[in-house]
Amino acid sequence: MAEHTCSPAIELGTDVGGFFREAVDETLERGGYEASEATVSYVGALLADYAKPGQLNQETLARPVTLLLNEAKQAKGYERFERLRTLGDGVLYISSFFREHLERRGVEVHYIYQVGASAYESASVMMGRDQSGLDVFGELSHKFEMFTALLSDVAEKLRASQTATPSDVLKLYERWTKTGSARLAEELARQGLTPVVGNGTIH
Repeated sequence: MAEHTCSPAIELGTDVGGFFREAVDETLERGGYEASEATVSYVGALLADYAKPGQLNQETLARPVTLLLNEAKQAKGYERFERLRTLGDGVLYISSFFREHLERRGVEVHYIYQVGASAYESASVMMGRDQSGLDVFGELSHKFEMFTALLSDVAEKLRASQTATPSDVLKLYERWTKTGSARLAEELARQGLTPVVGNGTIH
């Protein structure tokens, strides 16, 4: 998976962590998702980290994820944990923000989900629960598909917020025709356009 598209340009300001945590919290509430506070904080921090240039591990894009998972499980000690965590994070991010890219390449997304969930599960076994009984990596593993849906909604929210020109609106509409995203439909409505399902038109 050597090719990938770029994330949308986003005005982040100085509080990157706060920006993404707010986006996750809003999407969590609107979408009716259920997750622990600790795991929501982790996911918000993950997005803030990936907003930094060069943060995405290119191995996650360039090499088979099953090979990366096997190598991670064969590593020892802290390196094993870090490889598992990094792989889980990378798969979660890519399958949420670059799902269309994966599908264009013929990658079975649910297969990728299984790899990400397995990486987090193995990290959870190594980490165990903290003193409060929380198991962030266990929750990410057991609810991996839900968290990809949550972050996909966050990605749509961020893309929708970048409609500053007619060209941006057209791109937004084209994306809506492919995904049927309710979030994008709401943004088109705010732009004064009503997307019509079935005939590929807007009014």
